Amino acid sequence: MAVTVQRRSWLVNLRRRSRYLYLRLIALRGAPRELALGMALCVFTGMMPIIPFQIALAVALALLCKASKITAAVGTWISNPVTWYAVYLYDYRIGSFLLGIPPDRALFSSVAAAMEAGEPPTVLIARILGAGSTGLAAFLLGGLVTGALTAFPSYFIWLRIFGYIREKRLNRKRLRK
Repeated sequence: MAVTVQRRSWLVNLRRRSRYLYLRLIALRGAPRELALGMALCVFTGMMPIIPFQIALAVALALLCKASKITAAVGTWISNPVTWYAVYLYDYRIGSFLLGIPPDRALFSSVAAAMEAGEPPTVLIARILGAGSTGLAAFLLGGLVTGALTAFPSYFIWLRIFGYIREKRLNRKRLRK
């Protein structure tokens, strides 16, 4: 009985949070192009292995590109403790391939061990920086490539989403008049 109630409350809480995020998303003001560009910039920076600086870089890029600073800041959470392992693994593999260096499993395993242990982001950054200039270059180059490859399609996906939201909002206003 207690398990069923607990499971239900967890699902209700998840549903409530999802609804709240949805309402916040549709309440964003701005042109769909600005909002989508902000999301694309955040996806780009979210793929970079620069954990404590992702939001700052996303907002700075949003200022330069005249994109939404709010969506640029919020979207960097694409890189979170759940996705770090996969993102950083592919950052390192792609970067080491492009640089022509053999992917050193020992180098990445120290970063992976820090992630699995739930270490704070500062420890992850210290491990990446401790990898040496070649390892750091592999992480950064891989982050640039994966960021570009994921940001480009995300712009068009979010452009359609924000365009749909704007049309829905305009239709609702027309019906009220």
